[in-house]
Amino acid sequence: MNREKRAGSTRKKASPNRRLLGYGKSYVGWFALALAIILAVVVLELYQPQILGDAVDEFVSKYEQVSGEGFTLEQLKELRAADLAGVVRLGLIYLATVLAVMGLTYAQAAILATVGQKIIYNLRNDLFSHMMKLHVGFFNENPIGRLVTRVTNDCETVNEMFTSVIVNILKSCFVLVGVIAVMLSENVKLSLYIFIVMPFITVATVVFRSATRKIYRAMRAKISELNGFVAEHVSGMKVVQVFTAENDVREDFETRTEDLRKINMKQLITFALYSPVSYVMNIAALAILIFVGGNMAIDGVVTLGTLVVFQRYINKFFQPIQEIAEQFDTIQSANACSERIFWLLDTKPQIENAPDAVHVDTFRGKIEFQHVWFAYRDEEWVLQDVSFTVEPGQRVAFVGATGAGKTTIQNLICRYYDIQKGAILIDGIDVRKICVEDLRRNIGQMLQDVFLFTGDVRANIRLNETGITDAEIKAAAETVNAAGFISRLPGGYAHEVIERGAAFSAGQRQLLSFARTLAFKPSVLILDEATANIDTETESLIQDALGKLMEGRTTIIVAHRLSTIQNADKIIVMHKGRIVEEGNHQQLLSQGGIYYKLYMLQYEHDVA
Repeated sequence: MNREKRAGSTRKKASPNRRLLGYGKSYVGWFALALAIILAVVVLELYQPQILGDAVDEFVSKYEQVSGEGFTLEQLKELRAADLAGVVRLGLIYLATVLAVMGLTYAQAAILATVGQKIIYNLRNDLFSHMMKLHVGFFNENPIGRLVTRVTNDCETVNEMFTSVIVNILKSCFVLVGVIAVMLSENVKLSLYIFIVMPFITVATVVFRSATRKIYRAMRAKISELNGFVAEHVSGMKVVQVFTAENDVREDFETRTEDLRKINMKQLITFALYSPVSYVMNIAALAILIFVGGNMAIDGVVTLGTLVVFQRYINKFFQPIQEIAEQFDTIQSANACSERIFWLLDTKPQIENAPDAVHVDTFRGKIEFQHVWFAYRDEEWVLQDVSFTVEPGQRVAFVGATGAGKTTIQNLICRYYDIQKGAILIDGIDVRKICVEDLRRNIGQMLQDVFLFTGDVRANIRLNETGITDAEIKAAAETVNAAGFISRLPGGYAHEVIERGAAFSAGQRQLLSFARTLAFKPSVLILDEATANIDTETESLIQDALGKLMEGRTTIIVAHRLSTIQNADKIIVMHKGRIVEEGNHQQLLSQGGIYYKLYMLQYEHDVA
């Protein structure tokens, strides 16, 4: 949870439940229709005990009065023919109410299910769209499994609340109010005796709700942590197996699941304590009815039919209370989920378009850093007063030890982070004034770790950009020397790519990355040592592809192998966040400085 709070600033908003209801504003008409149906169902259900009471008072009890007067069964049937007809009539009315309740309940369920799905559809889309606006650092600080849980499991739990819990709670409230009103209208004295149990069940419900709320918050946090742990270790299973860490990881997993089991047990025990309380109160109310109502019936104050009606209403009174108790699982879980969903929605994107942002179709490619200072946290400066200029079409390489700030520079050019001091200009425009979509669309960034998505090869090159035609995809693949291995795949460009492109070699993934970049026609290229860990044969293909990609484009190269950047127009040497040397390969070697030492170390290593 601490990570979540640190990940980004949040805006003060209304309560999560109120905001969830805000998603239903567009469907007020459908909710009103569902509410009207619920009211009709409640009225019918409250009318059913009255039918039974009328049957007992008007017809059944009369049978008892004449049964002991010496009549035979046949004589009684003939004498009571009208009463039997009345019972049949009331029975048919009761059956009609049951069928009507069934039909109305189905209609109400169908309406709410449809509306609930639309609401969750909108919520899930908003959530995923918002996540795509968040800065890269947010995803580094929050486990992926936790974020996946927000979009999938948490939204589904909220959906259950919309489709079943809310309607059940509304119906239960209507039933409770209706039962109390009808019982008081039947007999105030008997009703008040039965209502003696209400304070006890109310107190038990309030205590139970308070206890379960805390439990469910802890439960959802543990579930998120467990999902994050599983996602992380499944993705890194190869590393786990390489270092034979299976036992340690399994023990860690068992510890986490044990923590979750303990929280689940707390919830089950709490519910197990509450449920009998409701049941006992129900029995107590029936006992009061038997003792008090029985005496009143003997005294002629109430009829036998009234007792039957009260017995049915007592069951209807406690049934919604028990249903609400059973729904507390979903209610508390949905509350916890909605809090986490809106925490994510309230996390403010750190990179946003300025109010006066300009749209740029293409770049000439001039890049300027003017006294740039940058830190990921507080004032732990990663870049300190960095200034340099890259002219359009130039190939500029950055070298230096790990942590010198090379990768940070490429991240800042693409504006994955904003600087604290100074300015970064492209074609004379501050990157903070350029529309983020235009900025990144015009910069092709290729990393060592190429990410391929599930789908086919064609989709991995196009990346949902419908404006890129199949012909352009094939032309890009041919240009970067990827067409050869693609043509040998079963299905060619329609070949299915498994998760992360695990079936492809590192070189093949890199070639697909080049084809993807070329298909988007960027004005500026950023390369992070594209030939690292590539076999010699594939490296020659990649070097040829790189030459074609860089032709006519401004290119920023983050170099790890100095032998690959000897032909760069300019080489900038970084050390502890500062530029310490600048020049071409021969100039830097002649200076005998840091670049010379780095080169000699790598040269000796290569010779050895």
